[in-house]
This record gives sequence, C-alpha cells and structure tokens, in this order.
Amino acid sequence: MENSQSDSSSTPKSLMENLLGLLRVRVKRGVNLAVRDVRSSDPYVVIKMSNQKLKTRVIKKDVNPEWNEDLTLSITNPNLPVSLTVYDHDTFSKDDKMGDAEFEILPFIEALRMNLTGLPTGTVVTRIQPSDHNCLVDESCITYSNGKVIQDMILRLRNVECGEVEIQLHWIDLPGSKGL
Repeated sequence: MENSQSDSSSTPKSLMENLLGLLRVRVKRGVNLAVRDVRSSDPYVVIKMSNQKLKTRVIKKDVNPEWNEDLTLSITNPNLPVSLTVYDHDTFSKDDKMGDAEFEILPFIEALRMNLTGLPTGTVVTRIQPSDHNCLVDESCITYSNGKVIQDMILRLRNVECGEVEIQLHWIDLPGSKGL
C-alpha cells in the first residue's frame, strides 16, 4: 500500500523536474479574419504545444475579434513549436478552420536566459525578422518592460485567404520547477 502512494507522489515531482516554467500566451485580437458564415464568423483560437491544447472563448459575428485572453502552457522543451489555429464556431456542423500559424519560443527563452535586470522599460532585447520559416507579418520585438521580458507578435494565418492574430508572450517562473 505504501509503495503505490509513494509512486503517485513521485509523478508530479518528475514533471516539475522537467518543467522549465510557464509560458503565458496572451491572445490579443484577430485582424481581417476570413468570413465563414453568411457575412461574418464566430472565431476562437486554439493553441497547441506537444500534448497541451488550450482555447479562447468564441466571439460572435466578428472578423476583427478582441479576445485579450491569457492561455498558459507548461514548457518542458523550448525547441518545440507552438501552433495556433483559428476556428469558426458552428452550432449545427463541424467548426470551420479559419487558418493556422506556428511560432518558435526559443528566441524568447534565450532572451529570458540573459537574466536581464534594471533596463529601462521598452528596451528592445532581440528583433526577429519575418521569413519563410515563420508566420510573422512584421518584425517581432522581445522587449524588457516593467522588470519582465515580453514578446509581441503578429502572425499571418496560413491555409486561408486572409487574417492575422496578435499575441504576446510572458514567462512565469514556477517555484520547484527546473527553471531556465
């Protein structure tokens, strides 16, 4: 009986040993999303990394939705990409896909590992340029703001006629986690 108890208590500990921390993805808004219903869409965003899947609330009849919603991923491997997919919520049929994007978190993690302190708010730490390998619409800046490192991104949705999603990354250190 005691063995099974100690086994179950070691599982969360081993997860914490591999956990670097939490990545908070603020899904800010969608811009010029595709129309999937008669004149509009009911969009929501799904974020996936490894076996984690999180989603925002549905915003009714809006192709320029403002979510301003925080989704939090547990990070064990910063080399894995994060995928973002926008769907149109349908009541009576399967939800329509409204495009997808992928983004890397490694540059953000590398900036965090610099252990920056005391910089003026708004200091740009790193700039990531749009390329064929990322979904960035524009240059993405990793900045030092109010004692924290953040990254703003505008992602162009793929596999769709139009649409962009604005997100922001924040890091949360967890006591007991492996850390960066």
